[in-house]
Amino acid sequence: MRSLARILLAGIFVQSGVDVLRNPEPRVVKAASIGLSDPELATRANAAAMVLGGTALALGIKPRLVALLLFASLVPTTAAGHRFWEEAAGPARGQQMIHFFKNLSILGGLLAVVSDSGQTGRRARRRATT
Repeated sequence: MRSLARILLAGIFVQSGVDVLRNPEPRVVKAASIGLSDPELATRANAAAMVLGGTALALGIKPRLVALLLFASLVPTTAAGHRFWEEAAGPARGQQMIHFFKNLSILGGLLAVVSDSGQTGRRARRRATT
């Protein structure tokens, strides 16, 4: 079950990262608007981190560490990219709000991976005491 959950969670990072690497301009403009000194480099580095991190998460390579790194990457991305509170009322505000809360849900999933010790229930406690 854990493996499937990680694969499902990883998909958004791989897909989004590839999309940004193919078409970085809209994200570069957004990154520049929040004052990054090299918005293109930051955008491309974040996209590469998402692809690599998502792939590692899906493959189960250091999942807790990778989830923590993806979490650290997604927080500023969410805060910079989905500022719904700055949008006028209407469809654009609604779309940004959806994306903001979607990202909060993804952050929750990443925290679940970070907190997963890989052991479950009574059987794990019994092994720990023997």
